[in-house]
Amino acid sequence: FLYVPTTNLDMVEKYIGSDGAEPKLSKLNSLEWQKQKQKVRKSLEIIAKDLVELYAKRQLQKGYKFSSDTVWQKEFEEKFPYQETEGQLRAIEDIKKDMESSKPMDRILCGDVGYGKTEVALRACFKACMDSKQVAFLVPTTILAHQHYINFVERLKNYPITVEVLSRFKSESEQKKIIKNISNGTIDIIIGTHRLLSKDVKFKDLGLLIIDEEHKFGVEHKERIKKLKENVDVLTLTATPIPRTLNMAMLGIKDLSVIEEPPEDRFPIQTFVMEYNEKVIKEAILREIERGGQIFYLYNRVSDIENVVAKLNKLLDNQVNIAYAHGQMDEKILEEVLIDFMNGKYDVLVCTTIIESGVDIPTVNTLIVEDADRLGLAQLYQIRGRVGRSNKLAFAYLTFRKDKVLSEEAQKRLSAIKEFTELGSGFKIAMRDLEIRGAGSILGKVQHGHINSVGYDMYIRLLSEEIKKLKGEKVESEIVPTIDLMISAFIPPEYIEDHKERINMYKKISSINDKGDMEEIYDELIDRFSDIPIEVDNLIKIAYLKRLFQKIGVISLIQRGQNIKLQAI
Repeated sequence: FLYVPTTNLDMVEKYIGSDGAEPKLSKLNSLEWQKQKQKVRKSLEIIAKDLVELYAKRQLQKGYKFSSDTVWQKEFEEKFPYQETEGQLRAIEDIKKDMESSKPMDRILCGDVGYGKTEVALRACFKACMDSKQVAFLVPTTILAHQHYINFVERLKNYPITVEVLSRFKSESEQKKIIKNISNGTIDIIIGTHRLLSKDVKFKDLGLLIIDEEHKFGVEHKERIKKLKENVDVLTLTATPIPRTLNMAMLGIKDLSVIEEPPEDRFPIQTFVMEYNEKVIKEAILREIERGGQIFYLYNRVSDIENVVAKLNKLLDNQVNIAYAHGQMDEKILEEVLIDFMNGKYDVLVCTTIIESGVDIPTVNTLIVEDADRLGLAQLYQIRGRVGRSNKLAFAYLTFRKDKVLSEEAQKRLSAIKEFTELGSGFKIAMRDLEIRGAGSILGKVQHGHINSVGYDMYIRLLSEEIKKLKGEKVESEIVPTIDLMISAFIPPEYIEDHKERINMYKKISSINDKGDMEEIYDELIDRFSDIPIEVDNLIKIAYLKRLFQKIGVISLIQRGQNIKLQAI
């Protein structure tokens, strides 16, 4: 056993690496761990330098300064049929402030699946069009481009704003016409896939670039995006949670807006992890149809997707309208199937993971996944977010083959997705898998290896230190002060009975950084567990003292009998 004083629990942290990554263990008395940290530090020096330089360059650049909101803007926003959440309103305010500044905007808008990022983006588009500027809305998939196009046309139908979509769904002659209209300024908002990044696409007066899930674009596309970004306001949307720790580390370098609250009238998705059972599947489909809804049936193998349709037809006595869709289909046929499904012509859509990115059909409130054990946690979470996008209770059935022995990894993924059914769980799942993706999508995919080698928490701490150094701010000493006083400082089991809660509270107390943190802990303890015992009060004061000592360079405070010895660097 390795014993750690309760006042030093902030030195112990849960290892977070990407799914299935095995951490390499180092001996406590070896230099291996220090070398590993040094290696990560070196890579972070480069990243932090790039980030700080980019930020400084952006501060000096002059962009277009958008006008204040028009009467039309206010009218357009009032026509939004739902009540905005606090997070949406904050994000809208941040974006407008950026657009009205002469510095080019470069903001990331992060929000869980279905949290209303599109509406926020729409308002930014409208604002740009009010100043006769063009907008490019870049999305990773053809289906998502088409979906956004339908939404935009519907919301903007009463205004003189021309919206068009450019993707492989369009014929060659249609594409040529659209490209011509982009260059002569006839099109105000163009929504498109990577086709928008082709060299033949030239804008007359681009004012705003919106990128949905930038990490899903390839290296070449990202280079083209960089060129488009010059002197243009940029808004990046992501459903990959940006954890608070990463947010803090990037503070003042990346502009981040986070929507943390779900829209009103949304319910958690009822999630069932189970062996495939035809009776349950049949009941689930019929129950959804009975209440006027539709079903996504996810089967991720194109080769025999038609056999699945035949199997379902047989199971449902050919009484239900079933269609199928996958990425290898002819573009026109795929478009027709999706539009027909959106218009309610089919009850069930058997599909591959093409629905993962942003398909939003409020009438679809049941999801059935075959072989869910083959999908990653982040992917399962995104796919499950395709249902429950209205005020109806939604159901997700994540199935695996009967009598199949699941790998330990698959079991962990499925139990995690079942555990995190609450809205906004993307931010909790972040602690399992998506924190790595969050860091990766902002700092570059290469960083996954470095994060795995030292763990997420240590990685973010090192990144934060490198950024502080480059900005000329003081970095706290790595030396942890020793405080050894002849007083009792612990949390009695009778004060906090639950073992896990007690450990969590030790961690919170040992992570105190300033007086505000200390007061928050006092408030929480009194609120949750009543009056604070003297031992707990001592523990809190020692934790606060340790942080003060670290800031001023005191390395130990030791009491022996009546004598107290203080040692500083």
